[in-house]
Amino acid sequence: MQSSFGIASFRSRTQVLRLEDALRRAGLSAGVISTPREVAMGCGLSVRFELAQYPQVLSVYRRLSPGALIGFYRVDHYGTRQMRLTPLSMPH
Repeated sequence: MQSSFGIASFRSRTQVLRLEDALRRAGLSAGVISTPREVAMGCGLSVRFELAQYPQVLSVYRRLSPGALIGFYRVDHYGTRQMRLTPLSMPH
């Protein structure tokens, strides 16, 4: 079974919580998850969001301007243990 979602990974737990709160206040689906080990750096937490909402997530991120961002990623799960992590582009 395949499932896909997006994450925003940060170097600071404070920024993770700020973005999650801002996304929820904007009416978007968001949660905090453990950062996949494929993202080698960071605070250990990331904001999870629905890929279809990425343009709105990016808009909220830009308004908030939290800093300490490592990146936005697409996470694809295949079964219970296989995962692929792909950086999402940030259009200007």
